[in-house]
Amino acid sequence: MSRILVHAEDGRTRVLLKKASVETELPALWLRARSPDPSQRDTVTGQRLMNPHQLPDDLHLLDARFENELLHLSFSDGFSGHFDPEDLVQGSVLTTGCPAPRPWHADLQPRPVYRWPDLQSNEVLHRALKDFIERGFLLVHETPTEPDSILQVARRFGHVRTTNFGSFFEVYSRPDSNDLAYRPVALGPHTDNPYRTPVPGIQILQCLQNETSGGLSTLVDSLAVAEQVRQEDPIGFELLSHVPVRFEYRDATTQLVSVKPMIELDGQGQMTGVHYSPRLDDIPLMSENDTRRYHIARKRLGLLFEDPKYELRIRLNAGEMMMFDNNRVLHGRTAFDPSEGHRQLQGCYVDRDGPRSTYRVLQRKYG
Repeated sequence: MSRILVHAEDGRTRVLLKKASVETELPALWLRARSPDPSQRDTVTGQRLMNPHQLPDDLHLLDARFENELLHLSFSDGFSGHFDPEDLVQGSVLTTGCPAPRPWHADLQPRPVYRWPDLQSNEVLHRALKDFIERGFLLVHETPTEPDSILQVARRFGHVRTTNFGSFFEVYSRPDSNDLAYRPVALGPHTDNPYRTPVPGIQILQCLQNETSGGLSTLVDSLAVAEQVRQEDPIGFELLSHVPVRFEYRDATTQLVSVKPMIELDGQGQMTGVHYSPRLDDIPLMSENDTRRYHIARKRLGLLFEDPKYELRIRLNAGEMMMFDNNRVLHGRTAFDPSEGHRQLQGCYVDRDGPRSTYRVLQRKYG
């Protein structure tokens, strides 16, 4: 448990954060910027009314003392006010306010499966979003299957992302299509649209009709796979997370290009997912040794993505859908025979931050 202490010695006042046996001094600039005083921060939006970037470089504390349960601080720029010690404790930790991801393998049980009618309850939605943030995917049954009902479903989770494919797209076998997704061939594990900036964060695939014995949908958790690569080959993992890769998509009316590493890290250096599509990537020109080293790591990553140890296989029937984090969870499909019958899915994209925003709001009530 962490707590705030005030320490005064030799004419100098310090505010300390004590966690277990470790004491950390809280800088005056850090404290001053966190003032909740109405003259410094709007009481409705919580946004600052002052610009902390303009504070004096040599700002320092003049006085610190507890008044009842609040901390009163005075600063060298003339400002003084009250601070909630608990707010300072919470502010000392960089957190998104969402649960941490929980990597999984093919033996994941139970799978996160929900019924669409149940998801009309905010309490059930809260549980589903927690599962989604932790596992990176959801399976939803009994969804409506009208021509554009996928948009109704998607808006329950976040904001629909429109692309050159439209607000939603149809996935079924058709000759001479501009993407292999519209052919009956098997599709290896991949993430969608790595050539975009930003990449669509979440994908929904909903089954409208499936009369074939093949065409099983596959999901793979890149966090679990990449951790295996990191343990086996730390240098290779480092290359995959820092060497920029060029991804490109083109057709008669579109040419999209993006350059970024294959493994995606967040601002704290934690892995959040991958940009992976062997049909679309080109590595930059490097030395012979670096190219071989990179290729070995990339090959190992790809082989593990196709390892049954990591792959979920799911048969989607009419009204069933899967929603997955497109950066974290790779998806694919086994081959199918169109002569057996019709197989049709609808797909759309949702911005990555929508479900997390909804989760935080619902967490206030149901957490």
